[in-house]
Amino acid sequence: MDITPQEYRKLAEKSAPRSPVLADCLKAFGVGGTICMLGQAIALAGQAGGLGEKDALFLASLTLVLLSVLLTALGAYDVIAKHAGAGTLVPITGFANAMTAPAIEYKTEGLVMGLGTKMFTIAGPVLVYGVLASVIYGLIQAALTLL
Repeated sequence: MDITPQEYRKLAEKSAPRSPVLADCLKAFGVGGTICMLGQAIALAGQAGGLGEKDALFLASLTLVLLSVLLTALGAYDVIAKHAGAGTLVPITGFANAMTAPAIEYKTEGLVMGLGTKMFTIAGPVLVYGVLASVIYGLIQAALTLL
């Protein structure tokens, strides 16, 4: 059976299930917002406990990373992400999950070839482009300062 790429695309679009975009957006917003509120609550609790602002924010970041790592290790992060989608990609928690999941999966291959190599498979491009973007932003800021 010979079909053109356009015919194949039409067949694929017709048979593909429709995604509930609004419901998916609301779930992502709710979960992402909840993660951010949790971080803010931890920071406020730290300040109420006598920490300075910087230390309280550090405590919040550290706690969110720790929770993400624990949920990933227990297999719960993937379950949450399945329903919340992009809501779990709040930068710090999503990055912690991206580092932890491959490390857990490939730990049997050894510290160097498993853990050390695979841990940066997903996170490596994020680091590279994040650093590149910050350098470009810094150069633009420096150029604007000189004007």
